[in-house]
Amino acid sequence: MEPTSTRRDMPARLLRLLSLLQTRRQWPGAELAQRLGTSRRTLRRDVQRLRELDYAVDATTGTDGGYRLARGGRAVPPLLLDDEETVAAAIALATAAGSTPGIAEGATRALVKLQALLPARLRPQLDALGRAAAALPHRGAVPVDPARLALLAGCRRDTEVLAFDYRDRRGCSRRRRVEPYHLVTAQGRWYLIAYDPDRADWRIFRADRIADALPTRRGFTPRPLPAENPADLLARSLAEADYPHTAHLHVDLPADQVRSRLFHPVPGTVTPDGEHRCRARLTALGRRLAR
Repeated sequence: MEPTSTRRDMPARLLRLLSLLQTRRQWPGAELAQRLGTSRRTLRRDVQRLRELDYAVDATTGTDGGYRLARGGRAVPPLLLDDEETVAAAIALATAAGSTPGIAEGATRALVKLQALLPARLRPQLDALGRAAAALPHRGAVPVDPARLALLAGCRRDTEVLAFDYRDRRGCSRRRRVEPYHLVTAQGRWYLIAYDPDRADWRIFRADRIADALPTRRGFTPRPLPAENPADLLARSLAEADYPHTAHLHVDLPADQVRSRLFHPVPGTVTPDGEHRCRARLTALGRRLAR
């Protein structure tokens, strides 16, 4: 039988265990018990209690053995957020609820739940934000299934090869197996940045064109991105892509000044043409002029 103090500390210990399991893909049992300040035997009992509460906790094999939070359980582990993270989450949910097709309804429900649990000290900040802020929907926004985004993000987190059917711009579909790296949203669309081993090159996929996505349970070693960050890689790819209509402009302003005034994040390219002039290749403007 467990000591009385151990049983008394159990609720806080279970929350701490859930929090730790979310920070790594896998924990060695000995290290996890040490972080919790408990014995390996008590750790095993706590893991079993979580399973009985429908949290999917897998035991892992190896020299020391360990545990990881797996997919499959119906219960979602609690998130332990500090004040800054809580406000950031509320802002993100409010923005998604007002401007992101496909996930707006789910974002609204999550925001209502979060607001109901907010500490009193944070309510004035969120109330002021709600009265003062509004999101402008993107006219070309494409709905995307939240479950699909969650699956893509999960494979990226677990460095797990992902398989899916992909429909290109011509409507042709084929099965792909890729190493997922990042999800980026731009111009009302979600994009998956991934490495394609079959083509030995980086590829960018629109999330709304992905279907029948499945984890393969095959891991991969992350490669360095061929850009400073994922957003730069996406911007470069979209700027260099072929479009039916493209506007080419000569502007009597420095290139940096023109880039800073562009509304869309990835409308094309701007290259210097002397100190006070530049050339702009804009796909978004080309589409509008062609209408």
